Amino acid sequence: MSQEIDSTPVTRSEIERNVLLVTYVLYGLGFFSIITAVAGVIINHVKLRDCRDPVAYSHHRWLMRTFWFTVLWSLVCLVLTTVMIGFIGYVILWLWGLYRFIRGVLAFAEHRALPGPTS
Repeated sequence: MSQEIDSTPVTRSEIERNVLLVTYVLYGLGFFSIITAVAGVIINHVKLRDCRDPVAYSHHRWLMRTFWFTVLWSLVCLVLTTVMIGFIGYVILWLWGLYRFIRGVLAFAEHRALPGPTS
């Protein structure tokens, strides 16, 4: 029995989409364990330099901005928990993160770019 090996070359765009898929999975798991989100943002920072596809670039930027703004606002909420407002802030922040994740995944599935900081 001989097996045929698929010799179709993988394009750079497909590789970039696979990397993005991995990062989206890591970010999704980040709702349960922050370690996976940290791994995802590290991948985003490393791959952003090599990214040539503008759609993939927009997704890397989207995920990185989501992560770093979440960190920033988590610290603000931490300070505000002393006056109980921080707990409400955490709920709002979690919902915002969920929205950003879902919007990114939907755009990824449809091969659409996400808006940048100036869009």
